[in-house]
Amino acid sequence: MTAVDVAATGTTPRRSTAPAVALLLGSMLSVQVGAAASTRLFDDIGPAGTAWLRACWAALAFLLIARPTLRWLRAQSRRELAGAVALGAVSAVMSITFFESIARIPLATAVALEFLGPLTLAVLRRSGRLGLLWPALALVGVLALTRPWQGEVNVAGVVLALVAAVCWAGYIVLTQRVGDSFDGVKGLAIAMPATAVAATLVGLPQALGGLSWSVLAQAAWLALLLPVLPFALELLALRRLTVAAFGTLMCLEPAFALGVGATVLGQHPHPLQVLGVAFVVVAGIGAQRTGRR
Repeated sequence: MTAVDVAATGTTPRRSTAPAVALLLGSMLSVQVGAAASTRLFDDIGPAGTAWLRACWAALAFLLIARPTLRWLRAQSRRELAGAVALGAVSAVMSITFFESIARIPLATAVALEFLGPLTLAVLRRSGRLGLLWPALALVGVLALTRPWQGEVNVAGVVLALVAAVCWAGYIVLTQRVGDSFDGVKGLAIAMPATAVAATLVGLPQALGGLSWSVLAQAAWLALLLPVLPFALELLALRRLTVAAFGTLMCLEPAFALGVGATVLGQHPHPLQVLGVAFVVVAGIGAQRTGRR
């Protein structure tokens, strides 16, 4: 918007969203590379154990960054604290189910299925005649990805990815609320310890037999890739974006997963599966074109 536009309309120019876009693109790349690299720990401590151990390191990282004090905690309202704890619980379920999913099905397929969560959120927030077109297009994409007619569908992997999808939708809403309620990343200094505690129930029993100094060291740097860096970047980005804009950019997540799965994990998809990812991405973009913060 130029100075002439401002004078004519009597409005002030909006803050540029370019930094937020860059934050989200970096977040998506970090998420997918971190997820792919984490599969190396699955044989040692299992998918749930990997999610739990990384959550522990992430909790420690955010506590060191934010350095919350008892006085500060007491100054927060119960509603604000409950929101941060809820974000942690949802994040724990999302991480565990997603990791268990990619242990069974290709990364790109799991991410595309998981993306149905944000897509559904966008559809619910959208009005208009085209509102039902996008879920239909996404369904075609999912069918192309899973190809159930070939009888090779890993049902457990698909179900786990769909559970992660529900959690991802809740994560978007809760992350924005936490971002609005707390300064900087202090909200994550509450949410991430809550994630680690919630993940302990499933992750610790799975990881106990394989813990070693090498595993602990690998989990530490992987925690920076996912979830420390992405969580922080997404929280900061959501302060500048509407939920719809956030979701529109996140539509690229399955495409990132496709590229990382092929280059890092050697998961070369069938051409029909590539088309399926494209359908899911287009459906997401279409559903997210309008919305409110």
